[in-house]
Amino acid sequence: MITKALLEDIPALTLLINSAYRGETSKKGWTTEAHLLEGKRTDEQEMKEIFLDPKNTVLKFTENNKIIGSVLLVEKGHQLYLGMLTVSPELQNSGIGKKLLAEAEIHAESLGISSIIMTVISVREELIAWYKRHGYVDTGEREAFPESEIHVTVSAVPLEFIYLEKKL
Repeated sequence: MITKALLEDIPALTLLINSAYRGETSKKGWTTEAHLLEGKRTDEQEMKEIFLDPKNTVLKFTENNKIIGSVLLVEKGHQLYLGMLTVSPELQNSGIGKKLLAEAEIHAESLGISSIIMTVISVREELIAWYKRHGYVDTGEREAFPESEIHVTVSAVPLEFIYLEKKL
């Protein structure tokens, strides 16, 4: 079931997001960034700030009272930014991500927004291909990947974000 996440979901969401993007557990899934980045993907403080911004919505995919997927949706004028699409590594490739994408489109349409944008690390070719199969196109826009205490690059290749967009 997909519903809006609540403040009390932050600890479970933080654990899920970090397990899917970084570290050993993320290597069980195909969307890991562990070969590119060290550290955590997010922390509870960042998640709290996300929840407190009224332009943000976090959707959660729950099964048997456990959060197994989530996505961040951010209202940015006439576009909806989609970020942190997460599925538990053991359950990736089971259709949960596709269902969260579909729900993001419903959310955008409910806001009168006709375009969803996102950024993906340019070397994540398999992930970019997945999004393209779901109707997203490369806008040609690029942005340097931000270095921080959370995002520690271990890739020999310089990282950058590419922008993908889907018109609804």
